[in-house]
Amino acid sequence: MPLFPPAPDRPSDTVVQPSLVERIVGDQRVAFVVVGLANTAIGLGCFALLHLLFREQLHYLVLLAITYAVAISCAFVLHRRFVFRVRGQVWLDYVRFWLVNLAALAVNAVLLAAAVEQVGAPVLPAQVVVLGVTVMLSFVGHSLFSFRR
Repeated sequence: MPLFPPAPDRPSDTVVQPSLVERIVGDQRVAFVVVGLANTAIGLGCFALLHLLFREQLHYLVLLAITYAVAISCAFVLHRRFVFRVRGQVWLDYVRFWLVNLAALAVNAVLLAAAVEQVGAPVLPAQVVVLGVTVMLSFVGHSLFSFRR
């Protein structure tokens, strides 16, 4: 049984109804942020649980890597189902989703380092600004690449 069973493709003339999240918040971009916030909470909970269970056995950066893989996979399912509502080509979408997220992480690292090291901005306010940029880039990346149909 596949991890992500394929859903039947819709005919091209089928009208796609808004997802539950879109109906509640009224906009796909807002749904993207809402799902992202929910996934952030899931990722933080996962990290906290792993830290509580394995802090003596595994370094916190190993726990972070495990959490990142779990959180990205969870985000993929949530965004695919509740924001972009696509069907078919699950594994291709999953790889593309990872690529967009890794690109966003790289952009975040570069912009944060530039803001802190070159501009002299404090780390936390700089990350808030940079995060806004990376969220917008992620939305565009997922719209045009990860879940493109």
